[in-house]
Amino acid sequence: MVSRVVFGRGSFNQLGDIISPKRKNIKAPFIFLVDDVFKGNSWLTSRIPLAYNDQLLYISADEEPKTSQVDELVEQIILNHKDRPSGIIGIGGGTILDLAKAVAILLTNEGEAKNYQGWDLVKTPAIYHVGVPTISGTGAEVSRTTVLTGPQKKLGINSDYTPFDQVILDPELTKDVPKDQWFYTGMDCYIHCIESLNGTYLNAFSQSYGEKAYQLCLEIFMEDNLSVEDSQDKLMMASWHGGMSIAYSQVGVAHALSYGLSYLLGTKHGIGNCVVFDHLEEFYPDGVKLFKQMKKKHQIHLPQGLCAHLSDEEFDIMIDVALGLEPLWINAVGKNWKQVITRDKLKGLYQKM
Repeated sequence: MVSRVVFGRGSFNQLGDIISPKRKNIKAPFIFLVDDVFKGNSWLTSRIPLAYNDQLLYISADEEPKTSQVDELVEQIILNHKDRPSGIIGIGGGTILDLAKAVAILLTNEGEAKNYQGWDLVKTPAIYHVGVPTISGTGAEVSRTTVLTGPQKKLGINSDYTPFDQVILDPELTKDVPKDQWFYTGMDCYIHCIESLNGTYLNAFSQSYGEKAYQLCLEIFMEDNLSVEDSQDKLMMASWHGGMSIAYSQVGVAHALSYGLSYLLGTKHGIGNCVVFDHLEEFYPDGVKLFKQMKKKHQIHLPQGLCAHLSDEEFDIMIDVALGLEPLWINAVGKNWKQVITRDKLKGLYQKM
């Protein structure tokens, strides 16, 4: 679990005071990985507490994070600084937060990021790392995984050393999120809840968090009387609780299939989840029904025909990625999932998208 968290409007201003005691010396910098959407946005960037040899790196979130991108960032940091950094601070959405977690791990663990894709492969604690989400829904700020697309698979670095040491939850930072992105990322949280609460790994711990996140999603996406500030506050907490729920259980069919879309087509995670979930009545009938109501209420039009022109070989690539995520299928269907989830079944689902 994340050991320290600060919540509240304006709490981003506390970042300097929070990280200052963690500075090893004036030559050991803090590296700030910041979503490049904030480049030139002085409202946020002027409050980043740069000092000494600290470095600010703007990172594009247009594509899903890759293992090669992690390796390049780690190499850049090592070449530019003689001393190991005092810490990594990620400021952005799920892509930036996942990159920050992965870079913090690879600065203390030898080799390439692709070698750590899987469960509990990290042996050495990461350096101090802080997460500051600027969009709510992914749960990346609280999860013990950092989802990366590698040369052969899309899979997270899932370990006890992955979670942030400190998270700052400031709902004000989400004020400029575009409506479509707000919906797609919020639905990532909603889908976390549905997959967790309907999974075989469900337990009292994950259920308590999942039920709270689900209730918050209902208020945010179905009620008409919420103020903008209330909606921002509640979605940030829904994201946190949804992330905690899957940390103690697992996700399911939507995430498994969306990983295939992302690996082959580069489909962004939130959009991919929505495109997939729209066709999963067989697995989550009540959840999909409510999702369609939310989609209609907020006038969201999902991309169509993503898989319309794919070859059989390309379908096989996506299916291989999806089938490789065994814990997700066990959670969704049970230990005998291979008797239910066939290649033909997955191809049929992909062909609907």
